[in-house]
Amino acid sequence: MTIMTGGAALVKTLANNGVDTVFGLPGVQADHVFDALYHQRDSMRVITSRHEQGAAYMAYGYAQSSARLGAYVVVPGPGLLNTATPLCIAHSSNAPVLAITPQIATQYAGRGLGVLHEIPNTASMFAPITKHQGFADHPTRIPQVLNECVRQAMSGRRGAVLFEVPEDMTALRADVALEGAAGREAEPRPDPDLIAQAAALLGAAQRPALFVGGGACEAGDAVRELAEALEAPVIMTRHGLGVLSERHALAQTTLGGHVLWPDVDVVLVIGSRFLEAETWGIDSHLKVIRIDADATQATRPFNADVRIVGDARATVTALYNALGPNNRKRVSRRDELSAVKQGALAKFAALEPQKAWSDAMRAALPDDALAVCDVTQLAFYMRMGFPVYSPRSLIFSGYQDSLGYGYATALGVKVAHPDRAVVCVTGDGGFLFTMPEMASAVKHGINLVTVLFNDNAFGNVRRIQKMQYGERYIGCDLSNPDFMKLADSFGVQGMRVTDPKQLGAAMQKALGAGAPVLIEIPVGPMPAWQPLMPRTRARNPVA
Repeated sequence: MTIMTGGAALVKTLANNGVDTVFGLPGVQADHVFDALYHQRDSMRVITSRHEQGAAYMAYGYAQSSARLGAYVVVPGPGLLNTATPLCIAHSSNAPVLAITPQIATQYAGRGLGVLHEIPNTASMFAPITKHQGFADHPTRIPQVLNECVRQAMSGRRGAVLFEVPEDMTALRADVALEGAAGREAEPRPDPDLIAQAAALLGAAQRPALFVGGGACEAGDAVRELAEALEAPVIMTRHGLGVLSERHALAQTTLGGHVLWPDVDVVLVIGSRFLEAETWGIDSHLKVIRIDADATQATRPFNADVRIVGDARATVTALYNALGPNNRKRVSRRDELSAVKQGALAKFAALEPQKAWSDAMRAALPDDALAVCDVTQLAFYMRMGFPVYSPRSLIFSGYQDSLGYGYATALGVKVAHPDRAVVCVTGDGGFLFTMPEMASAVKHGINLVTVLFNDNAFGNVRRIQKMQYGERYIGCDLSNPDFMKLADSFGVQGMRVTDPKQLGAAMQKALGAGAPVLIEIPVGPMPAWQPLMPRTRARNPVA
């Protein structure tokens, strides 16, 4: 037991859980927490943002790219509400983000007196977009309640969590018993009978396939071994890209997966919502095996033939070990699968100038670079046409597809990976959502390279209005600043290029600049990507 403030108990509990970076924006209810962070500054870095949304996006980028806990601190009421969209994204992406908000003082709670930043039932308001909500009503309760939040965020199907503590409790001194690291809930051991059933199905399959999502990111080696044993293509969703390197002969994006889908007889789905089943189709000739950390999610969108709840890596390893002599001999499919991959990519690569710009970026970046794709036309191309060599290196905004999330998120990615190249790919519309965080990049030395495609419009919206609404344009044309002058005013290095060759050279220079860099590319309308996405039915549904 040690006498300390609640704020100190909070910060020391974070430190005991290995948190060395906290994003945030100070304010009256958070003053005692930030004072505690001051005293921890030798071992815990504080990255302050210019808007609460920016702090939460940074925490998301940090968590999603590293699988480590991303923590942020903001005031309650409008401060916390400003972070709802990033929490939505973290929830949709299963990213372990910890939202910390010191609440209004205990004496005012629940009385509806109109105290500064007061909103009722915060936990209920955020319950749909957080996995767990914790409230500590006294400094002595902070370590236990906060540890449970960390445990929930990092265990099983990871996700965003909310921690609240009244501001007067962060100031109160008390005898506090600090706890060790929260640890994680024990993963359920794969049921041996279910492993045997799944191994029998896979071993007997003529044309098996693996279908992997973000839940397989820590299972790459196990996935590769199983796929090679089965001669099975590994179909990767956008969150699963890199589980198997693009260079591997069995690697497929969903473009190639859609082509192969009609002939698959057994599919092993690992850590994916498997939404593609709704559009690609399922029939009675296809056996489905699901591996998921979440027992409920493993039943959606329909019940599988074999459903295994557990850690992806441990379960896939158990499946591989169980194959043994029951695995039939198969001829190599490498040439066939390579042809499918190249054919699918060739179809998507017809999109120009998107392909040329994407290729120029990939050529300029090292293999282990991380790219954050905002909701912009180049990013939609990159979901299929940008080669990915390792997991968690192409970052998206989950199924929310939140315009403007990219820049602040990419700052968090760079904080998590200071020694790796990080690029944000954004458009003029989305960039201005969190553009003021250029000030944060400069202040904290976050040397992010941002590539901004400027068509003076919400380009996707404008194209839809052209193609579907008889060129009745409304709300899609933009008036932009001079981005080079804007970058210079923040102290960010600005570059403007007009062709892919120039972009490659500019990126090489930017990666070595040792400073935040903004590369602007003036562009015109781009061709539609939507018709090339694999959304048509490839199999008939079960009767």
